[in-house]
Amino acid sequence: MAPGRVLGGDPAMRPAIRIGILLALVAAARAGASEFLQEMGAIADEAAANGASVLRGRDGWLFFAPELRSLGVGAFWGARAATVSRAPKPEYADPLPAIVDFHAQLAGAGIELVFVPVPAKAVIYPEAVARTPNGDALQDRPDARHAEFYDLLRERGVRVLDLTPIFRAHRRESEGRLYCLQDTHWSGLACEIVAAEIANGIQEAGWVADVPRRPFETKPLSVRITGDLWTALGETSLDKESLQLKRIAPRTPEPTGWANNEWRESPVLLLGDSHCLVFHSGGDMHARGAGLADHLAASLGFPPDVVGVRGSGATPSRLALLRRRDNLAGKRVVVWCLSVREFTEGQGWRKVPVIR
Repeated sequence: MAPGRVLGGDPAMRPAIRIGILLALVAAARAGASEFLQEMGAIADEAAANGASVLRGRDGWLFFAPELRSLGVGAFWGARAATVSRAPKPEYADPLPAIVDFHAQLAGAGIELVFVPVPAKAVIYPEAVARTPNGDALQDRPDARHAEFYDLLRERGVRVLDLTPIFRAHRRESEGRLYCLQDTHWSGLACEIVAAEIANGIQEAGWVADVPRRPFETKPLSVRITGDLWTALGETSLDKESLQLKRIAPRTPEPTGWANNEWRESPVLLLGDSHCLVFHSGGDMHARGAGLADHLAASLGFPPDVVGVRGSGATPSRLALLRRRDNLAGKRVVVWCLSVREFTEGQGWRKVPVIR
């Protein structure tokens, strides 16, 4: 995420114009799902007018303005794609053809695609950013356009793991939040939940019994992160966020080829954006051994192969596969995981001949 100004760039207005001030102008006292989406669009427009990329919500939540914009644009495929997408080339604006093409390539090689879009933070915790007094009051899912898009993918044979209903059911877990307060990524708890959902679907396949497995163990891990939204906010006086994670490691020595909960020859490939790397690859991804790939390894009993690309998991991640030039030999499942904001805010959706 590129650094940017917080809404209300005038230093005299620090610590930023609060979202509540804007909402007094753009929201009704009680918002339904459609009103919520209109509200997100209005907030994003105001942010753009102020040159802001980070928005302050309630109770310490920070939000990424482009993600809010992605919620407010409405339908983002078909004829409308080029009018709402920020892809530099209009011919790459529509995500539908590229996703369906990738699915067809994989299916032709006997590989299953599982598409896992990560819901926007504001969809799961709308009360943190909107006038909605309680997110539970939104009986209709706030991202109905996403649900419509997923149905279109399913009609074309793509298997979609829709996380919105799952996350809405878990959003008040006693173990913690599903998203970081000060970062654009999900939390360690979300990684654990999603890994279990993915693994449940994979373990139904008969071939899994032939894959060598090992038991994994978990250990608690406390980390204090420098979130990307915290950095972009530019207010160093704001305390950094602390997180409780679970570090995953094999209980026994790793077989040849396994390293850091990754396995290049794994039949399962985890592909996507930095949601595949956060808490897994260390450095600016905050921790090692506690991300989606790690929890997926523990759930399956063997590690996945991992191709995660910071910045965009749409076209760049598939280009990374193309550069391997191996036609995904030995793969049985590709799990494609990326943020929903990629539908409109990324570099676009090219068709990439991963399998030739």
